[in-house]
Amino acid sequence: MKVYVTGATGFVGSHVARELRERGGDVRDDRVELLDLPALERAFAGCEAVMHVAALYSYEAETRALERANVDGTRNVLQACLRAGVQRVVFTSTAGTCGPVSGRAATETDAPPAWELAVPYKRTKLEAEQLVLVAAHEGLDALVVNPTTPVGDGDRRPTPTGRMVGGVATGAIRGYLATTGLNVVDVRDVARGHALALERGKAGERYLLGGVNLPLAELFAAVARLARRARPRVRLPYLGAAAAARLGLANRDEVRLARLPMYFSSEKAENQLGYRPGPVEPALARAVAEALAPRGRAREERR
Repeated sequence: MKVYVTGATGFVGSHVARELRERGGDVRDDRVELLDLPALERAFAGCEAVMHVAALYSYEAETRALERANVDGTRNVLQACLRAGVQRVVFTSTAGTCGPVSGRAATETDAPPAWELAVPYKRTKLEAEQLVLVAAHEGLDALVVNPTTPVGDGDRRPTPTGRMVGGVATGAIRGYLATTGLNVVDVRDVARGHALALERGKAGERYLLGGVNLPLAELFAAVARLARRARPRVRLPYLGAAAAARLGLANRDEVRLARLPMYFSSEKAENQLGYRPGPVEPALARAVAEALAPRGRAREERR
């Protein structure tokens, strides 16, 4: 199958492109501007499928930049797919469009709490996802995958998740929010989940691709252990973190998203796609090793 992967130079996208190639796919991943509709149409010509992984993942970027990359870019990708005769589209969303919900792991039938939609990244990813689902309802063979919190090798820019792992590994982060947790997954498992969705997913459906639910204290302890340093021990209550955000001492959007544990279930993907995530510790070890790599070597890897 000839497949175009947007965002193939990014963290998740690079793993998706590699996974598809290892499965025998004819992968195209030359960089094309998402706001250039004619260029997208030319890039997709002759492709049977498009994996739209590209996005602006940031809690610091301007709202308009997020809208252009995540919403306008996705609209253009869908339009270009229709014009180029692409048969199948897999859109990479985020688990954040499915939750979290209080008291249990969220599923694909859930939605985020209203207060989280004030976060531009989350709002724009939800808007983009809805564009895909509407297109599927109108007849395009399109579906959505919702990764949770991928970790592993290759997050060199890094993403907000990569910065978090690096902060704990280097000792820059010394405390943790007591109220929250994350579903953490090996980025290689997420890439396999994308390939399975391409092969077996149903149009108009969402599929959570996650791993293990961990309280933030446990996750930070695991990262610190791999980095051979003391675990962060300052236990921060949510109200304290919110006050720090109001004073400009913490990122307001990241604090807003940490109000509830961000736990999710991948049962649907396991049952319908055959998705089987492995242990997350090896991925954390790879992420920590990159975070602690000498700066000179890291610069060489980015070239």
